[in-house]
Amino acid sequence: MTEEDLLRRVAALLAEHDTGDRTAFLRARFDAGLAWVHFPEGLGGLGAPIALQPVVERALAAAGAPDNNPRRIGIGLGMAAPTILRHGTDEQRARFLRPLWTGEEVWCQLFSEPGAGSDLAGLATRARRDGDDWVVTGQKVWTSSAHTARWAILIARTDPDVPKHAGMTYFICDMTAPGVDVRPLRQITGEAEFNEVFLTDVRIPDAHRLGDVGDGWRVAQTTLMNERVAIGGRPMPREGGMAGVVAETWRQNPELRTPELHDRLVRLWVESEALRLAGQRLRESLAAGHPGPEGSAMKLAFARLSQRLSGLEVEFLAADGLRYGDWTMRRPDVVDFTGNDAGYRYLRAKGNSIEGGTSEILRGIIAERILGLPAEARVDKDVPWKDLPR
Repeated sequence: MTEEDLLRRVAALLAEHDTGDRTAFLRARFDAGLAWVHFPEGLGGLGAPIALQPVVERALAAAGAPDNNPRRIGIGLGMAAPTILRHGTDEQRARFLRPLWTGEEVWCQLFSEPGAGSDLAGLATRARRDGDDWVVTGQKVWTSSAHTARWAILIARTDPDVPKHAGMTYFICDMTAPGVDVRPLRQITGEAEFNEVFLTDVRIPDAHRLGDVGDGWRVAQTTLMNERVAIGGRPMPREGGMAGVVAETWRQNPELRTPELHDRLVRLWVESEALRLAGQRLRESLAAGHPGPEGSAMKLAFARLSQRLSGLEVEFLAADGLRYGDWTMRRPDVVDFTGNDAGYRYLRAKGNSIEGGTSEILRGIIAERILGLPAEARVDKDVPWKDLPR
């Protein structure tokens, strides 16, 4: 597959389908293999190198074609899709991937719990088998997009008599099913971007199980590796993201500049560009089917950089940086790290070192799995989950 081949396919798509009908056009794009070119044929792709995806995006953008609003469906694109592709059945891939990519169905992630955040394997949400269904009861927390989601990726404990990593199973949960209760969690920005989700005797068909019973931890690793890349290594142009926003603030306020702030900004800009290029390389590795712990390093660096850049912007703007535009309670459809004003960006960036794996946990992963340092002592590794203190 060459760049010329893709451009011919894009031209054919544009010639045959009306870009004014957004949903119909996105469905046709998926069927043409131009959704994510590195996916297999028939599943929105062409088995082409992921490096060719920008060719498609640029050509369609130049033609004024609609996109699928990736910020709104980021959890589906960055976490659910690669997990379904790798661990799902043919029926699951055929059912879920197309409406996931077109944005017709929004996804959320039901992993973290009040007593199992950094130690995700300690989760207590239970799933018990009942014929062809599983009955799930428990509580999840910090769930982005739960208030707009149609589906969720969920891990639950199916066997409390084995060690905690061995007794979990991975499911696809219908967020409209009886027993699913979504409640907003207001955060420091004033928004309720996150939610807590209560599950009371929620029935999930066994056909919506991903992977084998008891193999949920291994399946979840695919999600977590991709999640960290989705947060810290998202594709963006040079001077994109927080670096671009802060650089523009600098350009618009020449009277506030100092040599010391200029030196710090340049250093952070260089770090941001290095991180962007590292993210591109990592996405290519993931597309080749090699998710690894490097995503943890990307996400750790992203959180640190965003907080330093947003802090620099507030410092640069002085009194104006301390003003906060709007504390209105809202439940936004998208996660926005760089929108609104400088005060919002500064506060929102505080969450970057918590969501998608805390920075402390990520440092442990990097130390053990990348640097090869001795692992922390884990006294609960071989203890049945039911016998662990809680």
